[in-house]
Amino acid sequence: MASWNRYGSRMREAKMFMLVLLVWLLPVLEAVKVSPLIEKVSDHKDFKKLLRTRTNVLVLYTKTATSGDSHLKLLSDVAQTVKGQGTIAWVNCGDSEGRKLCKKVKVDPSSKRGGAELLHYKDGTFHTEYNRPATFKSMVAFLKDPSGPPLWEENPEAKDVVHIETEKDFRKLLKKEERPVLLMFYAPWCGVCKRMQPVFQQAATETKGKYVLAGMNVHPAEFDGLKQEYNVKGYPTFCYFEKGKFLHHYENYGATAKDIADWMKNPQPPQPKTPEVPWSETDSPVFHLTDESFDSFLEEHPAALVMFYAPWCGHCKKMKPEYDEAAEILNKGTDSPGVLAAVDSTVHKAVGDRFKISGFPTLKYFEKGEEKYTLPQLRSQDKIIEFMHNPQAPPPPEQSWEDKPSSVSHLGSEDFREALKKKKHALVMFYAPWCPHCKNSVPHFTTAAELFKEDRKIVYAAVDCTKGQNHELCKQEGVEGYPTFNYYNYGKFVEKYNGDRGEAGFTGFMRSLRGRDQEKVVKRKEEL
Repeated sequence: MASWNRYGSRMREAKMFMLVLLVWLLPVLEAVKVSPLIEKVSDHKDFKKLLRTRTNVLVLYTKTATSGDSHLKLLSDVAQTVKGQGTIAWVNCGDSEGRKLCKKVKVDPSSKRGGAELLHYKDGTFHTEYNRPATFKSMVAFLKDPSGPPLWEENPEAKDVVHIETEKDFRKLLKKEERPVLLMFYAPWCGVCKRMQPVFQQAATETKGKYVLAGMNVHPAEFDGLKQEYNVKGYPTFCYFEKGKFLHHYENYGATAKDIADWMKNPQPPQPKTPEVPWSETDSPVFHLTDESFDSFLEEHPAALVMFYAPWCGHCKKMKPEYDEAAEILNKGTDSPGVLAAVDSTVHKAVGDRFKISGFPTLKYFEKGEEKYTLPQLRSQDKIIEFMHNPQAPPPPEQSWEDKPSSVSHLGSEDFREALKKKKHALVMFYAPWCPHCKNSVPHFTTAAELFKEDRKIVYAAVDCTKGQNHELCKQEGVEGYPTFNYYNYGKFVEKYNGDRGEAGFTGFMRSLRGRDQEKVVKRKEEL
């Protein structure tokens, strides 16, 4: 019996020892879960080197080895996702070395709630304290664009909007939700979306309980199938659902919160838009030509200026009133030196193809049926009339960027995706030839391309958004103004480049990417 008691006593002691050991080991076991991608720094020289060699660093300072555990678990997942774009480091201010480092950089996490502080460093210097939500999504978004705006769901006023992250969540909402749902498909960079978000969130608060107003960022390529399914061709697109079934779109982009709330009470499909009256059907004094009438018209009119245009083209719309006013004088005057005509090249394609029209508007002057000059400088009524009275050859055109020999790869809608898929790092400049800011950036961008021309993994590319079908491509890639610079990794959009537009900015950006690649190679060799 005594031996049995001794055995029981030993078992209790062993259990107690295991419990003490477990309590002692727990922080160590927890620490094992920290990703090797999180760089542990305690030496001041190493810290300075880290900031010097990386451009985008988020540093967690902790009071003790364990006071940052909850942060470290989350940051381990974040580090995996932002690999190659941002760096996460950890400084434990509780050990002797770390304490010295924290003192030198004047950081005291013990004064912070939870004994942890997150600070961000950009291009070697302190940038900002991280004060956005401690969530995976917010931290990833911050490290991908540290100077960018917060996510919509981070706005406390948007708390009544249901924020959807994945297609799975989207399907789940439609399946389970009994109330009507108005879903806003948006892109974070879209100006109209930003303008409508406060209105939408106010409507969500006002109609809370009766309806569900939801938002979903569908710009990433993973949502291409969903966009096709719901005909999302631009942002924002609003879709209305009842019992999981899509009924129709909501298209009032100038709506107030009250407009949305009222529409939800009686949702109606969009009214057919009044089609824009074609220019040729207005009382325009311009002679509007077709593929069939073009040649006979030129035979009858020995001097004619012809404007080749597209109805969607903004510059054509701007020029139409000037052209109409000039035609009012030239086409109706008895002693007119010539006439003004126009061709809609999206309808009458044969003539456009024949004269190799690739941009709009294009003005060509014909004499006795023969093409004589192309006149890009004629845009105003006065200039047009002046030219017709004294037809002169235009000044020699400035050689286009595309025609100048350089290491920049000029892409269009037909080869854009294929070309970028082959390159690890691609910086693409979306531009318009007439844009002054683009003209200023061109020489710097070209020099940067020249510097990296031997590196087969890198490309500096350019897309002229005014050319042919490129305007559609530029729209898809989120181009709202010129120039826009996007960074792609093997053809996948990663981020907008908002850095310096000089040679140093363009080359520094690529050097930092190649530097990270090099570090990974060294790390792998060390691991082997």
